[in-house]
Amino acid sequence: QVQLVESGGGLVQPGGSLRLSCAASGITFSTYDMGWYRQTPGKQRELVARITRGVTTTYVDSVKGRFTISRDNAKETVYLQMNSLKPEDTAVYLCNANRMTWGTNDDYWGQGTQVTVSS
Repeated sequence: QVQLVESGGGLVQPGGSLRLSCAASGITFSTYDMGWYRQTPGKQRELVARITRGVTTTYVDSVKGRFTISRDNAKETVYLQMNSLKPEDTAVYLCNANRMTWGTNDDYWGQGTQVTVSS
């Protein structure tokens, strides 16, 4: 029933921009913290950006000033605007929905979208 569907990935040149979208269904979207993670083969999954139910944002140092996470509760969608992309940003980007309350830990993941930054 829960579905997180990412879109917006692709191949871009260094310095380019992409906007990732994650459309959620099957959850009460506004009650979840939302995050973007990225996965590179052979490396641990890394939290890139997170936006809480209270719209507090957190970024990994390497993307600060370049990436912006936002959410539209009416559209049940979280976005990641990625500017000034670098080759090291290349990864599969995954959307995450998390809610920990009343003794529960609800955690859901999208399938991921590939971002490749290369000249």
